[in-house]
Amino acid sequence: MSKQSKRIEALVYHAKPTPGKIKVVPTKKYASQRDLSLAYSPGVAEPCLEIEKDVNNVYKYTAKGNLVAVISNGTAVLGLGNIGPEASKPVMEGKGLLFKIFADIDVFDIEVNTENVDEFIETVKNIAPTFGGINLEDIKAPEAFEIERRLKEELDIPVMHDDQHGTAIISAAALLNALELAEKNIDDVKIVVSGAGAAAVSCTRLYKAFGAKSQNIVMLDSKGVIRKDRDNLTAQKAEFATDRKIDTLDEAMKDADVFIGLSMADVVSPEMLKSMAANPIVFAMANPNPEINYDLAIATRDDIIMATGRSDHPNQVNNVLGFPFIFRGALDVRATKINEEMKMAAVKALSTLAKEPVPEQVNLAYNETRLTFGRDYIIPKPFDPRLIAEVPPAVAKAAMESGVAQEPIEDWDRYKNALLERLGSDNKLVRQLLGRARTNPKRVVFAEADQLDVLKAAQIVYEEGVAEPVLLGRKDAIIELMSEIDFDADIEIIDPKSDDETERKNQYAKVYWEKRHRQGVTLYSAQKKMRERNFYAAMMVNVGDADALVTGYSRNYPSVVKPMLELVGMAEGVNRIATTNVMMTQRGPMFLSDTAINIDPDAKCLARIARMTSRVARMFGIEPVTAMISYSNFGSSENPRAKKVQDAVAILHKTYPDMLVDGELQTDFALNAKLLQDIFPFSKLAGRKVNTLVFPNLDAANITYKLLKELNKSESIGPIMMGMAKPVHILQLGASVDEIVNMAAIAVIDAQEREKRQQKSK
Repeated sequence: MSKQSKRIEALVYHAKPTPGKIKVVPTKKYASQRDLSLAYSPGVAEPCLEIEKDVNNVYKYTAKGNLVAVISNGTAVLGLGNIGPEASKPVMEGKGLLFKIFADIDVFDIEVNTENVDEFIETVKNIAPTFGGINLEDIKAPEAFEIERRLKEELDIPVMHDDQHGTAIISAAALLNALELAEKNIDDVKIVVSGAGAAAVSCTRLYKAFGAKSQNIVMLDSKGVIRKDRDNLTAQKAEFATDRKIDTLDEAMKDADVFIGLSMADVVSPEMLKSMAANPIVFAMANPNPEINYDLAIATRDDIIMATGRSDHPNQVNNVLGFPFIFRGALDVRATKINEEMKMAAVKALSTLAKEPVPEQVNLAYNETRLTFGRDYIIPKPFDPRLIAEVPPAVAKAAMESGVAQEPIEDWDRYKNALLERLGSDNKLVRQLLGRARTNPKRVVFAEADQLDVLKAAQIVYEEGVAEPVLLGRKDAIIELMSEIDFDADIEIIDPKSDDETERKNQYAKVYWEKRHRQGVTLYSAQKKMRERNFYAAMMVNVGDADALVTGYSRNYPSVVKPMLELVGMAEGVNRIATTNVMMTQRGPMFLSDTAINIDPDAKCLARIARMTSRVARMFGIEPVTAMISYSNFGSSENPRAKKVQDAVAILHKTYPDMLVDGELQTDFALNAKLLQDIFPFSKLAGRKVNTLVFPNLDAANITYKLLKELNKSESIGPIMMGMAKPVHILQLGASVDEIVNMAAIAVIDAQEREKRQQKSK
């Protein structure tokens, strides 16, 4: 994508369909006059009076306890510098989005129009009663140090300047683990810090808190080594001034054990790396380009342990591992501040988590066979679902032990379960899918590429590295549309009706004819069919000219399924295909089957659908917990429609006794764990969170998933084809661009999984 295209895409993202990235939504009922009279006048007077009696009741009756202010004056925005408060607002909204999706913390972003330290502090103090915590952001040094120090002293709620402490906490966790792997002690190692801004100062202070010695630290700014004999040093720089008679980074790196880069790209040379001690630890965290290129560093020293700020290399030092979870823990015990003990607890929790066995869904998200603690894995991955259950409790305990918690936690198991429940509404699964597809992209045929939305989706998967698109359709129309959306990549475009494709069409037709000539297919009719894009696309996948296909955007589902069954067919051992949809719901991802194929499946077919859905769930890295849905519960009806579901469950229990499946069940009992436990404690699903629903017929499944999609605005992935011999996936008529992108990612992952199985069978 060109720079101009990226600019336009970013602007459209922030402007459409609603300007900005966050909004306020009601948390209480408001449908009736009674609801409104409770929400406002006269009912609202009662909580007001209770808070007047005891100000701490504000946490009981308002959103204060889960509300953080992200506050900036826009003086040090990302890499943009002093661009002003209004121009900083998109960044602050983005920070709010991260707070919400990673830790379920609500945010108001506040942009303050002053560079005067006293005015800024007074403004924050005046609005502080609204919030449970304050996240300071993008404030230039040295003012940032004074602002944070005074606000921490003068407010009784948690305050943290993430630019200072976020990188410090994450890099400290990585450093502790790197030192362990290098078999070095933090109190002995020589550390070079390139950069002297807020992040560098905070990082170095935290390393010292863990045992690093001042005499072993050399810090550099744009003028070179910060020495004690330099004039006009700020208080922060003077704190780390050395008395060593050196002036340059080249000199500082000789025999150094650790390099911490928080400066600018390409300041470290291979010669500098070679001069470092054995098993050097190099954290080159300048973004987007590190102090030394990752591949160059790895090629220069085979004993290096390296981290960067980039997601495309191992050991990403990413602040999102810290700030959402630190504030989560602080808010949950109503801490009066975020102190050193809490930050150090976060460091230790992250450090320890990296040494624990990694869940399969994390391995799948990063296309790893098995992530294990070592030189390429010294810090947890951002998509690790355990972060929410490990870091906040550690921070909360530290707050309690250090005396700053006002609402101590007593039941830690209950607290951890509550934390895990908080993230049920995010769409982390989609991000994991795209990331996983990106690790090993495949050739995906887009059979309707002359449709604008399909072409937009192909552009996204190409530019994001999710897949290598092959575009089918009218070539002139595709080229014209590509020009309109600035899609100028060198991508294969095929028009099956053109004379240019005659040779390949005839080859495909012959293969098809040889397979189907005893089913009434003539060579002529086969050649004629190859002019149709779905037949042509299917043959591309059949003969290995492509790895997967996506189609169905402009045609009704049955008309697309037919050629796929004729040309591709079902997988070995499968006699009925089916589909499942993944719905991103408030309780987390839910698999719903069968949403598109089987109109009225019998008991055996329902059992097969349940088994196929379980395999798809595991492909997503999710352990399936399956409820077989009906209008009755456990034999309460003898009607044949309910009986077939009972029989399907009996088949599954007998044939697959370890499978977590039960029914027949009404939907509310399946989804309400307490209700199920209280009324049907004998069920295999009692005490478990159901994530897979198999419906008794197509009506129920299709209606349910579309209701969820439209009324609750739940994102949907699917219908995902199950039981096909090749990675063939069919869209719903008029699917959105995002849905097409998600389906393309599924097609890639499907192809990846089949490739793995083939390799194992050899």
